[in-house]
Amino acid sequence: MSKIIRIGTRDSELALWQAKTVQSQLEALGHNTVIVPVKSTGDLVLNKPIYELGITGVFTKTLDIAMLNEEIDIAVHSFKDVPTLLPKGIVQVAVIKRGNVKDTLVFKNNEEFLSQKHAVVATGSLRRRAQWLNRYPSHEVADIRGNVNLRLQKLADNADWNAAIFAAAGLGRINKRPENAINLDWMIPAPAQGAIMVTALESDKDIQAICAEINHEETEICTRIERKFLNLLEGGCSAPIGALAFIKDEEIHFTGVLLSPDGQKKIEVTRKEKLGEHHNLAKFCADYVIERGGKRLMDSIKKSNQKINIFSTKRLTEDQRLLFHNDVVADSTDFVKISSNRIHPSILKQPIENVIITSKNGVEALTTNFDPAALQFKNIYCVGLRTKRLIERRIGPVKFAAHNAATLAKHMVEFMEGTEVTYFCSNLHLDTLPTVLGKNNITVHEVEAYQTKYAGKTIADSVEGVMFFSPSTVESYIQKNKPKGVAFCIGTTTANEAKKYFKDVRTAKIPTVESVVELVNAYYV
Repeated sequence: MSKIIRIGTRDSELALWQAKTVQSQLEALGHNTVIVPVKSTGDLVLNKPIYELGITGVFTKTLDIAMLNEEIDIAVHSFKDVPTLLPKGIVQVAVIKRGNVKDTLVFKNNEEFLSQKHAVVATGSLRRRAQWLNRYPSHEVADIRGNVNLRLQKLADNADWNAAIFAAAGLGRINKRPENAINLDWMIPAPAQGAIMVTALESDKDIQAICAEINHEETEICTRIERKFLNLLEGGCSAPIGALAFIKDEEIHFTGVLLSPDGQKKIEVTRKEKLGEHHNLAKFCADYVIERGGKRLMDSIKKSNQKINIFSTKRLTEDQRLLFHNDVVADSTDFVKISSNRIHPSILKQPIENVIITSKNGVEALTTNFDPAALQFKNIYCVGLRTKRLIERRIGPVKFAAHNAATLAKHMVEFMEGTEVTYFCSNLHLDTLPTVLGKNNITVHEVEAYQTKYAGKTIADSVEGVMFFSPSTVESYIQKNKPKGVAFCIGTTTANEAKKYFKDVRTAKIPTVESVVELVNAYYV
Protein backbone atom coordinates (compact mmCIF):
# COMPACT_ATOMS: atom_id res chain seq x y z
CA MET A 1 0.00 0.00 0.00
CA SER A 2 1.58 3.31 -1.12
CA LYS A 3 -0.39 5.80 0.97
CA ILE A 4 0.70 6.78 4.47
CA ILE A 5 -1.34 5.06 7.20
CA ARG A 6 -2.54 7.67 9.71
CA ILE A 7 -2.47 6.19 13.23
CA GLY A 8 -4.87 7.94 15.63
CA THR A 9 -4.07 7.87 19.33
CA ARG A 10 -4.54 9.74 22.58
CA ASP A 11 -1.61 12.02 23.35
CA SER A 12 -0.60 10.66 26.75
CA GLU A 13 2.83 9.09 27.14
CA LEU A 14 1.35 5.61 27.50
CA ALA A 15 -1.02 6.00 24.53
CA LEU A 16 1.82 7.24 22.36
CA TRP A 17 3.96 4.27 23.43
CA GLN A 18 1.16 1.94 22.31
CA ALA A 19 0.73 3.77 19.01
CA LYS A 20 4.47 3.59 18.34
CA THR A 21 4.38 -0.17 19.05
CA VAL A 22 1.74 -0.60 16.34
CA GLN A 23 3.67 1.78 14.10
CA SER A 24 6.89 -0.23 14.41
CA GLN A 25 5.10 -3.49 13.56
CA LEU A 26 3.43 -1.97 10.49
CA GLU A 27 6.64 -0.33 9.29
CA ALA A 28 8.48 -3.64 9.76
CA LEU A 29 6.08 -4.97 7.12
CA GLY A 30 7.07 -2.14 4.77
CA HIS A 31 4.20 0.31 5.34
CA ASN A 32 4.59 4.06 5.74
CA THR A 33 2.86 5.54 8.78
CA VAL A 34 2.33 8.77 10.70
CA ILE A 35 1.02 9.20 14.27
CA VAL A 36 -1.90 11.63 14.76
CA PRO A 37 -2.44 12.50 18.47
CA VAL A 38 -6.03 13.36 19.51
CA LYS A 39 -7.22 14.45 22.97
CA SER A 40 -10.08 12.39 24.46
CA THR A 41 -12.90 13.39 26.80
CA GLY A 42 -11.36 11.12 29.42
CA ASP A 43 -8.16 13.15 29.31
CA LEU A 44 -9.90 16.53 29.43
CA VAL A 45 -12.26 15.90 32.38
CA LEU A 46 -10.12 15.17 35.41
CA ASN A 47 -12.39 16.22 38.29
CA LYS A 48 -14.65 13.14 38.21
CA PRO A 49 -14.02 9.38 38.36
CA ILE A 50 -14.44 7.58 35.03
CA TYR A 51 -17.68 5.86 36.04
CA GLU A 52 -19.40 9.23 36.70
CA LEU A 53 -18.72 10.78 33.28
CA GLY A 54 -21.78 9.14 31.69
CA ILE A 55 -20.10 8.65 28.29
CA THR A 56 -19.82 5.31 26.52
CA GLY A 57 -16.22 4.85 25.47
CA VAL A 58 -14.89 7.84 27.39
CA PHE A 59 -11.34 7.24 26.10
CA THR A 60 -12.33 6.15 22.57
CA LYS A 61 -15.18 8.42 21.46
CA THR A 62 -12.98 11.25 20.12
CA LEU A 63 -10.90 8.79 18.08
CA ASP A 64 -14.09 7.19 16.74
CA ILE A 65 -15.30 10.60 15.53
CA ALA A 66 -11.92 11.34 13.92
CA MET A 67 -12.07 8.00 12.11
CA LEU A 68 -15.65 8.46 10.88
CA ASN A 69 -14.59 11.90 9.61
CA GLU A 70 -11.71 10.13 7.77
CA GLU A 71 -9.09 12.16 9.64
CA ILE A 72 -7.27 8.93 10.63
CA ASP A 73 -7.05 5.45 9.08
CA ILE A 74 -6.67 3.37 12.24
CA ALA A 75 -7.03 4.03 15.97
CA VAL A 76 -4.92 2.44 18.71
CA HIS A 77 -6.56 1.84 22.07
CA SER A 78 -5.91 0.28 25.44
CA PHE A 79 -8.30 -2.59 24.81
CA LYS A 80 -9.82 -2.46 28.29
CA ASP A 81 -11.10 1.09 27.57
CA VAL A 82 -13.02 0.08 24.45
CA PRO A 83 -16.84 -0.45 24.71
CA THR A 84 -17.95 -4.00 23.93
CA LEU A 85 -20.14 -2.64 21.10
CA LEU A 86 -18.21 -0.54 18.59
CA PRO A 87 -19.85 2.37 16.74
CA LYS A 88 -21.55 1.56 13.45
CA GLY A 89 -19.02 1.57 10.63
CA ILE A 90 -16.00 0.82 12.84
CA VAL A 91 -14.52 -2.68 13.34
CA GLN A 92 -11.74 -4.34 15.29
CA VAL A 93 -8.87 -5.20 12.96
CA ALA A 94 -6.02 -6.33 15.22
CA VAL A 95 -5.01 -7.15 18.78
CA ILE A 96 -1.32 -6.85 19.66
CA LYS A 97 0.36 -9.49 21.85
CA ARG A 98 -0.69 -8.94 25.42
CA GLY A 99 1.53 -7.51 28.15
CA ASN A 100 1.27 -7.83 31.93
CA VAL A 101 -2.41 -8.29 32.87
CA LYS A 102 -2.05 -7.58 36.61
CA ASP A 103 -3.13 -4.61 38.69
CA THR A 104 -0.30 -3.06 40.68
CA LEU A 105 -0.33 -1.32 44.05
CA VAL A 106 2.06 1.61 44.33
CA PHE A 107 2.58 2.58 47.97
CA LYS A 108 4.45 5.41 49.67
CA ASN A 109 6.43 4.15 52.63
CA ASN A 110 5.80 0.47 53.30
CA GLU A 111 3.07 -2.16 53.17
CA GLU A 112 2.17 -2.04 56.88
CA PHE A 113 -1.04 -0.12 56.15
CA LEU A 114 -2.49 -3.29 54.58
CA SER A 115 -2.91 -4.79 58.05
CA GLN A 116 -4.31 -1.59 59.55
CA LYS A 117 -8.00 -0.90 60.02
CA HIS A 118 -7.83 2.58 58.52
CA ALA A 119 -6.03 3.38 55.26
CA VAL A 120 -6.68 5.34 52.06
CA VAL A 121 -6.08 3.83 48.63
CA ALA A 122 -6.70 5.80 45.43
CA THR A 123 -8.23 4.57 42.16
CA GLY A 124 -10.64 5.91 39.54
CA SER A 125 -11.76 2.39 38.60
CA LEU A 126 -15.02 1.08 40.01
CA ARG A 127 -13.77 -2.50 39.53
CA ARG A 128 -10.60 -1.88 41.54
CA ARG A 129 -12.56 0.05 44.17
CA ALA A 130 -15.07 -2.79 44.65
CA GLN A 131 -12.42 -5.52 44.85
CA TRP A 132 -10.31 -3.50 47.29
CA LEU A 133 -13.30 -2.85 49.58
CA ASN A 134 -14.28 -6.50 49.37
CA ARG A 135 -10.84 -7.45 50.70
CA TYR A 136 -10.31 -4.42 52.99
CA PRO A 137 -13.83 -3.26 53.97
CA SER A 138 -12.66 -0.78 56.61
CA HIS A 139 -10.36 1.11 54.21
CA GLU A 140 -11.31 4.27 52.35
CA VAL A 141 -10.99 4.48 48.56
CA ALA A 142 -10.29 7.91 47.09
CA ASP A 143 -10.93 8.93 43.47
CA ILE A 144 -7.93 9.66 41.27
CA ARG A 145 -7.88 10.59 37.58
CA GLY A 146 -5.38 11.46 34.88
CA ASN A 147 -2.65 9.70 32.91
CA VAL A 148 -0.07 7.49 34.61
CA ASN A 149 2.40 10.33 35.26
CA LEU A 150 -0.27 12.62 36.70
CA ARG A 151 -1.64 9.90 38.99
CA LEU A 152 1.84 9.07 40.28
CA GLN A 153 2.35 12.75 41.06
CA LYS A 154 -1.04 13.03 42.78
CA LEU A 155 -0.14 10.05 44.96
CA ALA A 156 3.16 11.66 45.94
CA ASP A 157 1.49 15.01 46.69
CA ASN A 158 -1.45 13.74 48.78
CA ALA A 159 -0.35 13.29 52.38
CA ASP A 160 -3.51 11.35 53.32
CA TRP A 161 -3.14 8.59 50.73
CA ASN A 162 -1.28 5.37 51.50
CA ALA A 163 -1.25 3.96 47.97
CA ALA A 164 -2.82 3.97 44.51
CA ILE A 165 -3.68 1.18 42.05
CA PHE A 166 -2.37 1.10 38.46
CA ALA A 167 -2.30 -1.34 35.57
CA ALA A 168 1.07 -3.10 35.65
CA ALA A 169 1.30 -2.93 31.84
CA GLY A 170 0.91 0.85 31.84
CA LEU A 171 3.66 1.39 34.40
CA GLY A 172 6.01 -1.04 32.69
CA ARG A 173 5.52 0.25 29.15
CA ILE A 174 6.70 3.77 30.00
CA ASN A 175 9.28 2.55 32.51
CA LYS A 176 7.59 4.29 35.45
CA ARG A 177 7.11 1.38 37.85
CA PRO A 178 8.38 2.56 41.29
CA GLU A 179 10.36 0.34 43.62
CA ASN A 180 7.49 0.57 46.12
CA ALA A 181 5.09 -1.48 44.00
CA ILE A 182 3.59 -4.96 44.18
CA ASN A 183 1.35 -6.83 41.78
CA LEU A 184 -2.10 -7.63 43.18
CA ASP A 185 -2.32 -11.29 42.19
CA TRP A 186 -5.68 -11.65 43.95
CA MET A 187 -7.35 -8.83 41.98
CA ILE A 188 -9.11 -9.94 38.79
CA PRO A 189 -8.19 -7.48 36.00
CA ALA A 190 -10.50 -5.65 33.66
CA PRO A 191 -11.53 -7.57 30.54
CA ALA A 192 -8.73 -7.18 27.93
CA GLN A 193 -6.38 -5.45 30.40
CA GLY A 194 -2.79 -5.36 29.14
CA ALA A 195 -3.84 -5.68 25.49
CA ILE A 196 -3.59 -3.12 22.67
CA MET A 197 -6.40 -3.05 20.10
CA VAL A 198 -6.62 -1.48 16.65
CA THR A 199 -9.80 -0.32 14.91
CA ALA A 200 -10.49 0.81 11.33
CA LEU A 201 -13.42 1.69 9.09
CA GLU A 202 -15.53 -1.31 8.11
CA SER A 203 -15.43 -0.09 4.51
CA ASP A 204 -11.62 0.07 4.32
CA LYS A 205 -10.75 -3.50 3.30
CA ASP A 206 -7.14 -2.65 2.40
CA ILE A 207 -6.37 -1.40 5.93
CA GLN A 208 -8.13 -4.43 7.43
CA ALA A 209 -5.94 -6.79 5.43
CA ILE A 210 -2.75 -4.97 6.46
CA CYS A 211 -3.66 -4.92 10.17
CA ALA A 212 -4.56 -8.62 10.12
CA GLU A 213 -0.83 -9.30 9.64
CA ILE A 214 0.00 -7.87 13.11
CA ASN A 215 -2.89 -9.58 14.90
CA HIS A 216 -1.86 -11.93 17.76
CA GLU A 217 -4.29 -14.86 17.62
CA GLU A 218 -3.87 -16.14 21.21
CA THR A 219 -4.46 -12.66 22.67
CA GLU A 220 -7.43 -12.15 20.37
CA ILE A 221 -9.07 -15.42 21.52
CA CYS A 222 -8.63 -14.62 25.23
CA THR A 223 -9.75 -11.01 25.02
CA ARG A 224 -12.77 -11.99 22.91
CA ILE A 225 -13.93 -14.34 25.69
CA GLU A 226 -13.38 -11.72 28.38
CA ARG A 227 -15.25 -9.02 26.47
CA LYS A 228 -18.12 -11.33 25.58
CA PHE A 229 -18.48 -12.15 29.30
CA LEU A 230 -18.59 -8.39 29.96
CA ASN A 231 -21.12 -7.81 27.19
CA LEU A 232 -23.43 -10.62 28.35
CA LEU A 233 -23.50 -9.10 31.82
CA GLU A 234 -24.32 -5.77 30.13
CA GLY A 235 -21.39 -4.15 31.87
CA GLY A 236 -19.13 -1.28 30.99
CA CYS A 237 -17.13 1.38 32.79
CA SER A 238 -20.00 1.78 35.27
CA ALA A 239 -20.00 -1.83 36.51
CA PRO A 240 -17.40 -3.58 38.71
CA ILE A 241 -16.65 -6.55 36.43
CA GLY A 242 -13.35 -8.39 36.12
CA ALA A 243 -12.41 -11.16 33.67
CA LEU A 244 -9.25 -13.01 32.71
CA ALA A 245 -8.69 -15.81 30.19
CA PHE A 246 -5.37 -17.46 29.37
CA ILE A 247 -4.25 -20.48 27.37
CA LYS A 248 -2.19 -23.23 28.98
CA ASP A 249 -1.62 -26.80 27.78
CA GLU A 250 -4.18 -26.41 24.97
CA GLU A 251 -6.85 -25.33 27.49
CA ILE A 252 -8.46 -21.94 28.08
CA HIS A 253 -8.68 -21.04 31.77
CA PHE A 254 -11.23 -18.36 32.65
CA THR A 255 -12.05 -16.42 35.83
CA GLY A 256 -14.77 -13.77 36.03
CA VAL A 257 -16.22 -11.66 38.83
CA LEU A 258 -19.09 -9.24 39.41
CA LEU A 259 -19.24 -7.13 42.57
CA SER A 260 -21.46 -4.48 44.09
CA PRO A 261 -19.80 -1.03 43.97
CA ASP A 262 -19.21 -1.10 47.75
CA GLY A 263 -17.58 -4.55 47.52
CA GLN A 264 -20.04 -6.15 49.92
CA LYS A 265 -21.40 -8.57 47.32
CA LYS A 266 -19.19 -10.71 45.10
CA ILE A 267 -20.09 -13.39 42.55
CA GLU A 268 -17.11 -15.24 41.06
CA VAL A 269 -16.83 -17.98 38.45
CA THR A 270 -13.89 -20.15 37.32
CA ARG A 271 -13.95 -22.62 34.40
CA LYS A 272 -11.69 -24.17 31.77
CA GLU A 273 -12.38 -25.61 28.31
CA LYS A 274 -10.26 -27.26 25.63
CA LEU A 275 -8.98 -24.87 22.98
CA GLY A 276 -11.32 -25.18 20.00
CA GLU A 277 -14.23 -26.22 22.25
CA HIS A 278 -14.34 -22.90 24.09
CA HIS A 279 -16.96 -21.04 22.03
CA ASN A 280 -19.63 -21.16 24.76
CA LEU A 281 -17.22 -20.49 27.63
CA ALA A 282 -18.13 -16.81 28.06
CA LYS A 283 -21.87 -17.51 27.93
CA PHE A 284 -21.64 -20.37 30.42
CA CYS A 285 -19.74 -18.18 32.88
CA ALA A 286 -22.02 -15.16 32.39
CA ASP A 287 -25.11 -17.37 32.92
CA TYR A 288 -23.50 -18.81 36.06
CA VAL A 289 -23.08 -15.30 37.50
CA ILE A 290 -26.56 -14.16 36.41
CA GLU A 291 -28.27 -17.19 37.96
CA ARG A 292 -26.52 -16.59 41.29
CA GLY A 293 -27.84 -13.07 41.77
CA GLY A 294 -25.92 -11.31 39.01
CA LYS A 295 -29.01 -9.96 37.23
CA ARG A 296 -30.38 -8.52 40.44
CA LEU A 297 -26.99 -7.01 41.25
CA MET A 298 -26.61 -5.49 37.76
CA ASP A 299 -30.13 -4.02 37.98
CA SER A 300 -29.27 -2.38 41.29
CA ILE A 301 -26.00 -1.00 39.84
CA LYS A 302 -27.86 0.49 36.87
CA LYS A 303 -30.42 1.99 39.24
CA SER A 304 -27.68 3.46 41.40
CA ASN A 305 -26.53 5.51 38.39
CA GLN A 306 -29.91 7.27 38.33
CA LYS A 307 -30.79 10.31 40.43
CA ILE A 308 -31.61 9.44 44.04
CA ASN A 309 -35.14 10.39 45.09
CA ILE A 310 -35.40 8.62 48.48
CA PHE A 311 -32.80 8.66 51.23
CA SER A 312 -32.76 6.36 54.25
CA THR A 313 -31.07 7.51 57.46
CA LYS A 314 -30.42 3.86 58.27
CA ARG A 315 -28.22 1.70 56.04
CA LEU A 316 -30.46 -0.68 54.09
CA THR A 317 -29.65 -4.26 53.19
CA GLU A 318 -29.73 -5.36 49.55
CA ASP A 319 -32.93 -7.33 50.21
CA GLN A 320 -34.59 -4.22 51.67
CA ARG A 321 -33.51 -2.12 48.67
CA LEU A 322 -35.15 -4.62 46.33
CA LEU A 323 -38.53 -4.02 47.99
CA PHE A 324 -38.81 -0.51 46.57
CA HIS A 325 -41.18 0.50 43.77
CA ASN A 326 -39.60 0.76 40.29
CA ASP A 327 -39.82 4.57 40.44
CA VAL A 328 -37.76 4.69 43.63
CA VAL A 329 -33.99 5.18 43.49
CA ALA A 330 -32.86 4.89 47.10
CA ASP A 331 -29.59 5.58 48.86
CA SER A 332 -28.82 5.01 52.52
CA THR A 333 -26.31 5.40 55.29
CA ASP A 334 -26.39 5.35 59.08
CA PHE A 335 -27.08 8.87 60.33
CA VAL A 336 -26.31 7.84 63.91
CA LYS A 337 -23.46 5.73 65.25
CA ILE A 338 -24.02 3.61 68.37
CA SER A 339 -21.37 2.40 70.81
CA SER A 340 -21.91 0.63 74.14
CA ASN A 341 -20.58 2.25 77.32
CA ARG A 342 -18.91 0.42 80.19
CA ILE A 343 -21.59 0.00 82.87
CA HIS A 344 -20.11 -0.17 86.35
CA PRO A 345 -20.81 -3.49 88.13
CA SER A 346 -22.07 -1.62 91.19
CA ILE A 347 -25.26 -0.87 89.22
CA LEU A 348 -26.32 -4.50 89.76
CA LYS A 349 -25.14 -4.90 93.39
CA GLN A 350 -28.64 -4.32 94.70
CA PRO A 351 -31.59 -6.14 93.08
CA ILE A 352 -33.37 -3.84 90.63
CA GLU A 353 -37.13 -4.17 90.77
CA ASN A 354 -38.16 -2.02 87.79
CA VAL A 355 -36.21 -1.50 84.56
CA ILE A 356 -36.88 0.48 81.34
CA ILE A 357 -35.23 -0.46 78.01
CA THR A 358 -36.36 1.49 74.96
CA SER A 359 -34.27 0.00 72.13
CA LYS A 360 -32.16 -2.94 71.01
CA ASN A 361 -29.10 -0.77 71.69
CA GLY A 362 -29.93 -0.87 75.40
CA VAL A 363 -30.19 -4.65 75.24
CA GLU A 364 -26.85 -4.89 73.43
CA ALA A 365 -25.18 -2.63 75.99
CA LEU A 366 -26.45 -4.70 78.94
CA THR A 367 -25.54 -8.08 77.46
CA THR A 368 -22.12 -6.75 76.40
CA ASN A 369 -21.35 -5.65 79.97
CA PHE A 370 -22.92 -8.50 81.92
CA ASP A 371 -23.60 -12.19 81.77
CA PRO A 372 -27.36 -12.75 81.25
CA ALA A 373 -27.49 -14.60 84.61
CA ALA A 374 -26.57 -11.33 86.36
CA LEU A 375 -29.47 -9.47 84.75
CA GLN A 376 -32.15 -10.53 87.23
CA PHE A 377 -34.81 -7.83 86.90
CA LYS A 378 -38.26 -8.31 88.45
CA ASN A 379 -40.19 -6.05 86.05
CA ILE A 380 -38.92 -5.04 82.60
CA TYR A 381 -40.75 -2.32 80.67
CA CYS A 382 -39.86 -1.58 77.06
CA VAL A 383 -40.79 0.26 73.87
CA GLY A 384 -41.33 -1.71 70.66
CA LEU A 385 -42.24 -5.30 69.85
CA ARG A 386 -38.80 -6.03 68.38
CA THR A 387 -37.14 -4.77 71.54
CA LYS A 388 -39.52 -6.96 73.55
CA ARG A 389 -38.61 -10.07 71.56
CA LEU A 390 -34.89 -9.35 71.92
CA ILE A 391 -35.17 -8.79 75.68
CA GLU A 392 -37.09 -12.02 76.19
CA ARG A 393 -34.57 -13.93 74.12
CA ARG A 394 -31.48 -12.56 75.84
CA ILE A 395 -32.48 -11.28 79.29
CA GLY A 396 -35.91 -12.35 80.55
CA PRO A 397 -39.69 -11.83 80.39
CA VAL A 398 -41.13 -8.37 79.73
CA LYS A 399 -43.77 -6.99 82.06
CA PHE A 400 -45.21 -4.54 79.54
CA ALA A 401 -44.29 -3.31 76.03
CA ALA A 402 -45.69 -0.13 74.49
CA HIS A 403 -45.46 1.27 70.97
CA ASN A 404 -44.04 4.59 72.19
CA ALA A 405 -42.60 6.31 75.26
CA ALA A 406 -45.75 8.29 76.10
CA THR A 407 -47.92 5.15 76.23
CA LEU A 408 -45.33 3.35 78.33
CA ALA A 409 -45.13 6.26 80.81
CA LYS A 410 -48.91 6.36 81.16
CA HIS A 411 -49.06 2.61 81.85
CA MET A 412 -46.24 2.72 84.41
CA VAL A 413 -47.84 5.61 86.31
CA GLU A 414 -51.00 3.57 86.67
CA PHE A 415 -49.73 0.04 87.18
CA MET A 416 -46.05 -0.02 88.19
CA GLU A 417 -45.12 -1.55 91.54
CA GLY A 418 -42.91 0.66 93.70
CA THR A 419 -41.70 4.24 93.20
CA GLU A 420 -38.29 3.76 91.56
CA VAL A 421 -37.19 2.66 88.12
CA THR A 422 -33.80 2.27 86.42
CA TYR A 423 -33.71 3.57 82.85
CA PHE A 424 -30.91 2.12 80.64
CA CYS A 425 -30.70 4.87 78.03
CA SER A 426 -28.51 6.72 75.57
CA ASN A 427 -26.70 10.01 76.09
CA LEU A 428 -29.30 11.36 73.61
CA HIS A 429 -32.91 10.54 74.41
CA LEU A 430 -36.32 12.18 74.64
CA ASP A 431 -37.41 13.50 78.04
CA THR A 432 -40.88 11.96 77.83
CA LEU A 433 -40.34 9.06 80.25
CA PRO A 434 -38.31 10.90 82.95
CA THR A 435 -40.63 13.93 82.81
CA VAL A 436 -43.96 12.08 83.01
CA LEU A 437 -42.77 9.61 85.65
CA GLY A 438 -41.13 12.36 87.73
CA LYS A 439 -44.32 14.42 87.76
CA ASN A 440 -46.07 11.37 89.20
CA ASN A 441 -43.56 10.88 92.04
CA ILE A 442 -41.65 8.03 90.40
CA THR A 443 -37.88 8.38 90.75
CA VAL A 444 -36.01 7.60 87.53
CA HIS A 445 -32.36 6.48 87.81
CA GLU A 446 -30.82 7.09 84.38
CA VAL A 447 -27.90 4.84 83.44
CA GLU A 448 -26.10 5.90 80.25
CA ALA A 449 -25.73 2.47 78.70
CA TYR A 450 -24.67 3.55 75.20
CA GLN A 451 -23.55 6.54 73.17
CA THR A 452 -25.50 7.90 70.22
CA LYS A 453 -23.41 10.11 67.94
CA TYR A 454 -24.73 12.11 65.02
CA ALA A 455 -23.17 11.06 61.68
CA GLY A 456 -25.32 12.86 59.13
CA LYS A 457 -24.33 13.89 55.60
CA THR A 458 -25.60 16.36 53.04
CA ILE A 459 -28.02 14.66 50.66
CA ALA A 460 -28.67 15.34 46.97
CA ASP A 461 -31.11 18.01 45.82
CA SER A 462 -32.99 15.34 43.83
CA VAL A 463 -34.20 13.65 47.05
CA GLU A 464 -38.00 13.86 47.45
CA GLY A 465 -38.35 11.99 50.73
CA VAL A 466 -36.34 10.87 53.76
CA MET A 467 -36.81 7.71 55.83
CA PHE A 468 -36.35 8.17 59.60
CA PHE A 469 -36.01 5.43 62.21
CA SER A 470 -35.54 7.32 65.48
CA PRO A 471 -35.72 10.88 66.79
CA SER A 472 -31.91 10.92 66.73
CA THR A 473 -31.86 10.29 62.97
CA VAL A 474 -34.15 13.31 62.51
CA GLU A 475 -31.84 15.51 64.58
CA SER A 476 -28.78 14.20 62.74
CA TYR A 477 -30.43 14.96 59.39
CA ILE A 478 -31.37 18.51 60.39
CA GLN A 479 -27.79 19.28 61.37
CA LYS A 480 -26.69 18.85 57.73
CA ASN A 481 -29.85 19.49 55.67
CA LYS A 482 -32.91 21.68 55.36
CA PRO A 483 -36.26 19.88 55.72
CA LYS A 484 -37.71 19.16 52.29
CA GLY A 485 -40.12 16.64 50.81
CA VAL A 486 -41.78 13.88 52.81
CA ALA A 487 -40.62 12.43 56.13
CA PHE A 488 -41.36 8.69 56.23
CA CYS A 489 -41.18 7.60 59.88
CA ILE A 490 -40.98 4.21 61.62
CA GLY A 491 -43.19 5.19 64.57
CA THR A 492 -45.09 7.97 66.31
CA THR A 493 -42.18 9.08 68.52
CA THR A 494 -39.99 9.56 65.45
CA ALA A 495 -42.90 11.18 63.58
CA ASN A 496 -43.47 13.68 66.40
CA GLU A 497 -39.83 14.73 66.18
CA ALA A 498 -40.05 15.02 62.38
CA LYS A 499 -43.17 17.22 62.65
CA LYS A 500 -41.03 19.92 64.27
CA TYR A 501 -39.38 20.42 60.87
CA PHE A 502 -41.35 18.72 58.06
CA LYS A 503 -44.76 19.72 56.76
CA ASP A 504 -45.56 16.27 55.31
CA VAL A 505 -44.90 13.48 57.84
CA ARG A 506 -46.11 9.90 57.33
CA THR A 507 -45.95 7.09 59.86
CA ALA A 508 -45.58 3.34 59.15
CA LYS A 509 -48.34 0.99 60.29
CA ILE A 510 -45.89 -1.22 62.15
CA PRO A 511 -42.40 -0.26 63.42
CA THR A 512 -40.24 -2.14 60.89
CA VAL A 513 -37.94 -1.07 58.06
CA GLU A 514 -40.08 -3.03 55.61
CA SER A 515 -43.17 -1.11 56.72
CA VAL A 516 -41.41 2.20 56.08
CA VAL A 517 -40.48 0.94 52.59
CA GLU A 518 -44.19 0.14 52.01
CA LEU A 519 -44.98 3.71 53.06
CA VAL A 520 -42.55 5.02 50.44
CA ASN A 521 -43.96 2.70 47.76
CA ALA A 522 -47.51 3.91 48.49
CA TYR A 523 -46.35 7.47 47.86
CA TYR A 524 -45.16 6.52 44.34
CA VAL A 525 -48.18 4.42 43.29
